[in-house]
Amino acid sequence: MAIPAVVAIVPVGILFILSGLIVNLMQAVLFILIHPISKKLYRKINKVVAELLWLELIWLIDWWAGIKEFSGKEHALLICNHRSDIDWLVGWVMAQRSGCLGSALAIMKKEAMFLPVIGWSMWFCEYVFLERSWSKDESTLKSGFRRLEDFPMPFWLALFVEGTRFTQSKLMAAQEYAASRGLPIPRNVLLPRTKGFVSSVSHMRSFVPAIYDCTLAIPNNQPPPTLLRMFRGQSSVIKLQIRRHPMQDLPETGDGIGQWCKDVFVTKDALLEKYYTKATFSELQLQNIGRPIKSLLVVIIWSCLLGYGIFKFIQWSSLLSTWEGIAFSVTFLVLVVILMQILIQSSDSERSTPLKVPPKDSVTEQLIQQ
Repeated sequence: MAIPAVVAIVPVGILFILSGLIVNLMQAVLFILIHPISKKLYRKINKVVAELLWLELIWLIDWWAGIKEFSGKEHALLICNHRSDIDWLVGWVMAQRSGCLGSALAIMKKEAMFLPVIGWSMWFCEYVFLERSWSKDESTLKSGFRRLEDFPMPFWLALFVEGTRFTQSKLMAAQEYAASRGLPIPRNVLLPRTKGFVSSVSHMRSFVPAIYDCTLAIPNNQPPPTLLRMFRGQSSVIKLQIRRHPMQDLPETGDGIGQWCKDVFVTKDALLEKYYTKATFSELQLQNIGRPIKSLLVVIIWSCLLGYGIFKFIQWSSLLSTWEGIAFSVTFLVLVVILMQILIQSSDSERSTPLKVPPKDSVTEQLIQQ
């Protein structure tokens, strides 16, 4: 039975916000004291600290909502179709299974950096944030790739080359554009924006040995997973196929790399079409990745520490014995709900990169083919 949203969001929100602020504070101290002395040491310690926060979200998938996924410790560039509201969190689950959750990175829109708690943590973990203006983003990407050259641990860098989350309205725009240019007309994916991918491969092929080509599908008889559904304890099913492509197999030229990316998405579209008609990616047996106990332990420890701390604070301050204290408590709970609502809405596919109305004879190219 689904849990009412407010009933779920308040306790989970208190846990996430308070523990997240503690983690942010620890990251800030590390950044100020350790980073100037040794970037390598900072990254190793920050990996452990970041996982104290991110494992709470892994717990949401594995233990609270019970979302089921069927799906190397090496540097890798990860590309995936952007199908659901929590694709980024699915990537975190896979990274956690491979032991590199704290060094899982992504190329994201700049607005995500300002999200309370989670966005700040991403900044400390050296995520790459873009403004969606190539004149500015080109140099941002180059500097971000240079920072990764001496990364001391295996990392995954996720890049959603479609540039925005899949919706039917965006698919129609992509189909119209493809038809006008004589391109293969997609049915299950959007057209990839290849500039960022070309830049990624060109600058990282010397130290990143592989590309992980991920294809994500949600069964037709299952509701799409969202953060709100997860907070309410509602389960979903996600199917994920991962193919490893050696970086050395990719073309050397920019045009060749861009075409390789386009061809991968044509193949991905056909793979998804097969899945939605036959309910299978291939003849390979599905692998249930299970749910490790680590994330559950982290949430239990955080809950005990914060629960004890809140109890002692209320006992010491007599917070609930005065109208001022009660007003403060209510204000705090309202603030928690607001912050969690901001986080939930930021992941809503219907609020991602709004589709601009194109002129009659064209489709806004910057939306589809940047």
